[in-house]
Amino acid sequence: MRILYHVATLPPRMPRAEAISQEIAALQRCFGGDVVYVNPNSQSPVYVPRLLFGFHKLRGLRGREAGVDLHHFYNPDPYPFLYLRALQRPVVFSVTCGVRERHPRVGFLSWMAAVVASDERSLHRLRSWGLQNVFLARPGIDIGRFAHAPVPLRGEVRLMVGSAPWTKRQFTTKGVEALLLAARQAPELRLVFLWRGVLADEIARRVRQMGLESQVTVLNELVDVNQVLAGVHASITLATVSDIVKSYPHSLLDSLAAGKPVLVSRAIPMADYVERTGCGVVVETVSPAGVLAAADVLAHRYDDLERTARKVGRVDFSQERMIDSFRQVYEQVLGTSV
Repeated sequence: MRILYHVATLPPRMPRAEAISQEIAALQRCFGGDVVYVNPNSQSPVYVPRLLFGFHKLRGLRGREAGVDLHHFYNPDPYPFLYLRALQRPVVFSVTCGVRERHPRVGFLSWMAAVVASDERSLHRLRSWGLQNVFLARPGIDIGRFAHAPVPLRGEVRLMVGSAPWTKRQFTTKGVEALLLAARQAPELRLVFLWRGVLADEIARRVRQMGLESQVTVLNELVDVNQVLAGVHASITLATVSDIVKSYPHSLLDSLAAGKPVLVSRAIPMADYVERTGCGVVVETVSPAGVLAAADVLAHRYDDLERTARKVGRVDFSQERMIDSFRQVYEQVLGTSV
């Protein structure tokens, strides 16, 4: 099978640390195919709106279609990228973040061969809008990279923080500001941020300005996440809205694979899974008080939460399970076994 993967976000500075790059690489190892980034704004002298993404590469894409069976398009939300309508091969549209609200042109998705949601909450919402071509494919990771290293919780609470901001505004919407303020209020809280090469000076400035150098570590490099997890009790990802982080953030999947509980804000669809299985704590408000309340629950229920995390993390989010889900989508689209 010949697949061309399209990505609407800018190329990441650390591809091996970025969730969508990891997912596509896993699919490539199984199904083959190439990757093309269709956002021109890393090179364009003027800002190009999303509606026009892909058109600068359309001639080349059309020229490659003789050697392609289908296109697999990745984007955080169900936005109508018009260039997709000009492609002749079937298009599978993956919505990687939670679906927040109906887009006025969501009918555009009915033209796709398939729409893939990453979580059950988004799946039900998309289907409630009348879309019949929607499938579920939960993300998966290479669980063989992770091993459980117990860290008894006595006094200090150490959390790994993923999903670093891409913009200064996201210091608020991704809860970084709330976490830093919580750490300032609670000396027993320790934070280890996984950073991605963007706004590293800004997070360093804020940590220094708030006097948190002894409580906060920022790892702005490619790291062995398994080693980081060996030194923490749990992992946390926050967002005030559902469409700015992955439905199932990879840092939280990594945490579960290592048998460490997770803390996740209510807006992120993974909160439904965490609440249902009991593998962590749902943070009700992205605020210092919300963070501290969740950390308190974690501390008081840590043994049970850790036990559940060890049980579910290596089963529900395996890479093989994810690949099988996409194989079923591809087979449905192409009408043949792959």
